Amino acid sequence: MSPAVRIVEVGPRDGLQNEKAMVATADKIALIEKLADCGLQTVETTSFVSPRWVPQLADAAEVFSAIRRKPGVAYPVLVPNLQGYERARAVGAEEIAVFTAASEAFNRKNINAGIDESIERFRPVMEQARADGVKVRGYVSTVLGCPYQGEVPVDDVVRVASRLHALGCYEVSLGDTIGVGTPGKARDMLRAVASEVPMPALAVHFHDTYGQALANILACVEAGVRVVDSAVSGTGGCPYAKGASGNVASEDVVYLLEGLGLGTGVDLDRLVETGRWLAALLGRDTGSKVTRARLG
Repeated sequence: MSPAVRIVEVGPRDGLQNEKAMVATADKIALIEKLADCGLQTVETTSFVSPRWVPQLADAAEVFSAIRRKPGVAYPVLVPNLQGYERARAVGAEEIAVFTAASEAFNRKNINAGIDESIERFRPVMEQARADGVKVRGYVSTVLGCPYQGEVPVDDVVRVASRLHALGCYEVSLGDTIGVGTPGKARDMLRAVASEVPMPALAVHFHDTYGQALANILACVEAGVRVVDSAVSGTGGCPYAKGASGNVASEDVVYLLEGLGLGTGVDLDRLVETGRWLAALLGRDTGSKVTRARLG
């Protein structure tokens, strides 16, 4: 039976890519397999970007080739362009993700291209994916604020999300990249996007810089969203955001949703153990309040 809310675990990609401690290939493989064994239906595995930009994920092909893929679990990978797509397909990737921002300033700083140009780069990727029968997920970052331009107009978020959906993304994840959003703004943004993109095709992705991520998720779940991105142990964070503390922890999201009576299909005890293992591997405290509460 499908869970009431599907959690997209982004720790192995979005979480690890901004962690300072380098993680061995074997440990990345172990992490992905542990997460799938927790009952997560979607585990974002890695990113086929240039190793120059993301050294942590330079072993993308090696990791993806080696993981034990569990039936019923999706293992999407991020690709920036057609070259990245071809590398991902060469090792058997069956689902990909593409990434842009609602902020023109952020896009230019992050990928040296404007929003329109970044979306044009996706067109050949989308066309090839359609021909290959590969599912594509879209990310829109900076939906509630940008470190360079500040406020991001909701109309810009709606426009970018709508374009990704129209291009063929089966799901569009709306990301508060620097974690400045608050519940009312998050809910209003989601509803505005949902006026153009069907709610079942939307996901939310919150960083916890200001401690608002769980409140934002609650507001969006109450507004109707049923897909939530999170990272085990609260790993990651935006390198451009002052004081960024990482993604919202998957353990805390599961606890919240299960407390609301919304099943996730995730074994929280196993997830807590996985998060504790990862935190020890990274040499830092876990970012999960649930784990800290349970372990004292």
